[in-house]
Amino acid sequence: MFILIPLFPLLGALLNGLFGIKYFSRRAIQSVAVGAVGLSFLASLAGLIGLLRSSETVAVKNLYTWIPGSIVRLFGGNAFSFSVDFAFRYDSLAAVMTLVVTGVGLLIHIYSIGYMAHDKSIARFFAYLNLFTFAMLILVLGANLAVMFIGWEGVGLCSYLLIGFWFTRDAAADAGKKAFITNRVGDFGFILGIGLIISVLGTVDIAQIAAKVESGSMSQGLATAAALLLFLGATGKSAQIPLYTWLPDAMEGPTPVSALIHAATMVTAGVYMVARMHILFSYSGTALTVVAFVGAFTAVYAASMAFVQTDIKRVLAYSTISQIGYMFIGLGVGAFSAGIFHLMTHAFFKSLLFLAAGSVIHALSGEQDMRKMGGLRMRIPKTYRVFLIGALAIAGVPGLSGFFSKDEILASAFASGHYLVWALGLAGAGMTAFYIFRLIFLAFYGQERIASDPGHFRESPRVMILPLQALAALSIIGGYIGLPRVLGGRNWFARFLESGTGIHELSLSSGMEIGLMVVSAAVGLAGIFAAYRVYVTKGGLPAKAFAARFKRFYLLVSRKYYVDEFYNGVIVGGTMLAGRLAAWFDTHIIDGLVDGAAWLTRAASALSIFFDARVVDGAVNEIGSFHRRFSAGLKKLQTGFVYNYALSIVIGIVIIMAIMAAVF
Repeated sequence: MFILIPLFPLLGALLNGLFGIKYFSRRAIQSVAVGAVGLSFLASLAGLIGLLRSSETVAVKNLYTWIPGSIVRLFGGNAFSFSVDFAFRYDSLAAVMTLVVTGVGLLIHIYSIGYMAHDKSIARFFAYLNLFTFAMLILVLGANLAVMFIGWEGVGLCSYLLIGFWFTRDAAADAGKKAFITNRVGDFGFILGIGLIISVLGTVDIAQIAAKVESGSMSQGLATAAALLLFLGATGKSAQIPLYTWLPDAMEGPTPVSALIHAATMVTAGVYMVARMHILFSYSGTALTVVAFVGAFTAVYAASMAFVQTDIKRVLAYSTISQIGYMFIGLGVGAFSAGIFHLMTHAFFKSLLFLAAGSVIHALSGEQDMRKMGGLRMRIPKTYRVFLIGALAIAGVPGLSGFFSKDEILASAFASGHYLVWALGLAGAGMTAFYIFRLIFLAFYGQERIASDPGHFRESPRVMILPLQALAALSIIGGYIGLPRVLGGRNWFARFLESGTGIHELSLSSGMEIGLMVVSAAVGLAGIFAAYRVYVTKGGLPAKAFAARFKRFYLLVSRKYYVDEFYNGVIVGGTMLAGRLAAWFDTHIIDGLVDGAAWLTRAASALSIFFDARVVDGAVNEIGSFHRRFSAGLKKLQTGFVYNYALSIVIGIVIIMAIMAAVF
């Protein structure tokens, strides 16, 4: 059944893309798009059931030989036959990812029916949305790095199309280009990593790479280089330092797109890739440490910027960057199952938060500035309740999904001896609780600061509310499949992942785990309480006082540490300057040399023509003229009369005789 999982979204994209615009009604377009992802979700469920029933933990299907066998010369001079099959691999990790992508994607598609109800380009929107889902599924199911790379580039293309969906707006078009170009930087590293693996191991098959790395066919130094190059690609797709700047600008796309990118598809691609290649990263060791520290610093760094954002969607965008950092912390400290567990729970509560934010924007006729909200819990109570559940989950409140996954990551970081990573993660947890409840209190509490007519407020339609309620339920109960043993659970999620991928769960002592759990929960609750004191009890005055007292620091954070300005000035500006210098060099030096060579050639040609015409041709012509003149004199002797010839003979004889007489 897993062969069918990517097929249905592809068919949906083709039907709506090729025929929907001209021939399908709005309802038919919606039915095709939602039905395609719904069938893919059912196929994912069937694949999971088949995997659980089967004695085999991995299924591989070779569809055809994509790149026929050819000889590749490896490092060290040995030759190897290299070929690539277009093949899919289905195991426990793929099962989890396909269920997350199709399940959350299905709810986002249903929500989009209401959110995009009045958009004229709905066929194009749903075609792109289906294509995005298809590309992510190809990435997840690829049995080798080459097939994975097709999906990797596919989600990059679809992000460009969807972020810039409203391309008549300059901000949307620019955001789409920024996402596309930034990801190309990371993808360059990804390609180099694949090339290095081919040159060393002679294969791109994930299972063969793992086997050869474990057998020692690759040195640790080369493994580190390959892993870091692959991770560079992950920092682009998953928006980590230094390639994170595209993600906040991605808010220019429709809200369902934001939810799909930030929760179920693109940003999780890098996390999935590192988990899939965990043997290579673990063998390197150094690469895992880099992953852990990049994730930890990104988690705190992005959370600090979420403090000062006023756009409701941008707060969630920086939250996504921070939460992806937690996933990389889990992977980097060796708790791969914890990282994937947080990927799953994050998909639930982050898609809930984005879609609920879209419901707020929908109710306020497009308003996204939290300073112009307030008191909305009485106006849109259904949206408020689900938004609150999502906020509690991401804040790590005990009992909700985010608590279990985030706590497991932090506990694993501490237990593995990465104390600085743990401290940064713990600080990020408190910051997360503060900024998400800052959003809650600014938008839903206090006095109404809404500029539009309150009579126009309306709760979102049922087709938008139902997916929110389903995601809220998952945000509550989704963490219990990974309930740790210390709380009476069996951590079914970790055991399931281990069965098909070899990803092992880190073992922690019960006392340590409970203690760390208490500390993590206390920090999260403290963040919520601090936000309540600042924005409810004191009406936001402490935040204003802090901004006034520390103007430079506040400006630094609010301007996102001037990273965009640095990139635009140094990277983009430097590239433009290099381009102008290259253009000048080409025009004045290269073209000058070419033009000079052309002038010399023309001069030499003119001299050659002169020599040929005046000297060579002149000499030939003079010889011919001489012969004409000489022959003209001889011509007069040739009269054709016999008596003239007889006279000439007589004269000649007389001359000869005179000469002889004179001589003798």
